[in-house]
Amino acid sequence: MSAEPAPRRPICGHCLRPQATCLCALARPTAHRTEVLVLQHPQEQRQAKNSVALLRLSLAACEVVVGERFTPAELQGLLHRPGRETRLLYPDVPAAPAPPDPGGNGRPLRLVVIDATWRKSLRMLLEHPALAALPRLSLDAPAPTRYRAIRAARRPDQVSTLEATVQALAMLEGPAFDGEPLLEAFGRFVAGVAARQQPPAPA
Repeated sequence: MSAEPAPRRPICGHCLRPQATCLCALARPTAHRTEVLVLQHPQEQRQAKNSVALLRLSLAACEVVVGERFTPAELQGLLHRPGRETRLLYPDVPAAPAPPDPGGNGRPLRLVVIDATWRKSLRMLLEHPALAALPRLSLDAPAPTRYRAIRAARRPDQVSTLEATVQALAMLEGPAFDGEPLLEAFGRFVAGVAARQQPPAPA
């Protein structure tokens, strides 16, 4: 006789996370002009400590596409929008040098962000020439991350996808963009995940 399947945990229809870890109360609607496209590695989508769900809930113009490999036609449709310039949020690294910056022409921006581990993000960049050819935006001196409480980083300048995107929007939009409430909400999210990771106290 086969065992009964384990009951599925109730899922929030808005943030798409289990009701027990619903993020909706943490969402902070944040005004911004720059479109944001997050290319999320499939392994990140399944991470309970991933920051993109809170980012998507808080930014009005934030599109999240899950995938590791894209056809040239798919990528062309994702990266470029009529009337907008596209920038890739990624540092200039020896393995994938940044192309020459053509300079801006005053059009609104579409910011592309890769949500993956450092190694997987570099692989996605190397496997997609259209991504590697995009003009880059890099964070020269990222602010200290709140993420270390729940996720180790291989590089001292690594921050969460949410933190990197908020810092990039602040660079692009200046004082008109206020990401501090979202960063504070992210701090509470990290604290909640860290608390759930603590082993139970001995009886």
